[in-house]
Amino acid sequence: MTEEKKRIIFIIGFIIVTLVFGYAIYRVFFAPKEPVPYLDESPDYGVGEFPFAGEGEPQTPVTGPGVLPSTDTISPTQIISEQERLLAEQPTSRIVSEAVVSASVTASGNLNYYNPQNGKFYKVDAEGNIVPLSDEVFFNVQNVTWSPADDQAILEYPDGSKLYYNFATNEQATIPKHWEEFSFSKNGSRIASKSIGLSPENRWLVVANPDGKNVKFVEPLGDNADKVNVDFSPNGQIVGTSMTGASQGADRQEVLFVGQNGENFRSTMVEGRGLVTHWSPTGNKLLYSVYSASSQYKPELWIVNASPQTIGTGRKSLKINTWANKCTFENERFIYCGVPVSLDPGAGLEPSIADAIQDRIYKIDLQTGAQIEIPTPELYTIDSIQFDTKNRRLFFTDKIRSGIFNVQL
Repeated sequence: MTEEKKRIIFIIGFIIVTLVFGYAIYRVFFAPKEPVPYLDESPDYGVGEFPFAGEGEPQTPVTGPGVLPSTDTISPTQIISEQERLLAEQPTSRIVSEAVVSASVTASGNLNYYNPQNGKFYKVDAEGNIVPLSDEVFFNVQNVTWSPADDQAILEYPDGSKLYYNFATNEQATIPKHWEEFSFSKNGSRIASKSIGLSPENRWLVVANPDGKNVKFVEPLGDNADKVNVDFSPNGQIVGTSMTGASQGADRQEVLFVGQNGENFRSTMVEGRGLVTHWSPTGNKLLYSVYSASSQYKPELWIVNASPQTIGTGRKSLKINTWANKCTFENERFIYCGVPVSLDPGAGLEPSIADAIQDRIYKIDLQTGAQIEIPTPELYTIDSIQFDTKNRRLFFTDKIRSGIFNVQL
């Protein structure tokens, strides 16, 4: 190659390199910047409020198994007052030491329960005194469904027999054996149940007086009885929920709300399987837990509006890994929950996995998401938990230890 050609190639290369560097300097220092999107285009959820879940795909919880978000990341409006924290630091007492079946708080503030060792029913009054509800002995009662209003209950026996008993009047009546899953209305005047006949066409969701009289056939169950949950709402308008809605995929279900008079209520979507529900005191909200792939098949708490006019709105995840039946409402805003200190993936598929796992008790603000631990001298494995609104007491039973425990708030 001649010297002339080399010189020409060198000049062309120099020009190309100069142009490249010049363009790079222009882009970095002199080119106009792209405008940043205006922040108000994002949804405004308000200070300390959850974003609504909407109808989109479920999100993976940001907390680990049974681990709650730190209050370090919560705004001041979310933090429960220090005064409430101090009030919560009360010793936990064991008010009943014997074995207990079906403990339940009534509207009067008493805690009713059955002692399977001696076959008698008792109540714990506001002063903590244990008083027999009746001199009658009821041997081998397997399960008890209490009225939330007064001292009446449906007793179930291992052979399938059912008995209605009013402890205030000693009135009793035999309930049909083929009735299953009982739920009292808030005022105790009606019960809902499944009437399971031998053939599918004779299976119904029914409503009746507590003694089994004045029966009303609400909805046919057919082959779907196992998909219906009998659960009287506190406002009395809904008697159960049904998982018979349209198929939504592996990790999504449509929940139907069943009224007493064939009402065409709206449905709501739940992001998972294994639905466990718990009504708020007014029936305007529904707390529930489900498991899904996004939660590693651990139970996760959600809250949704559930009055007939608002069903399905305001749905949001609480990002807490526990079951709804480990929770109790103080009022429409606050709940108390037993939250396992750890949960293995798949615990939602087999809840008995958590039977030996200890729980911490938290007070949770449904409006802001704030959570604060209720200090106890030791950890318990919560079986059932209830709040006594009248006397501001928290009662719970333990899966391992017998008796009833009390925290005065």
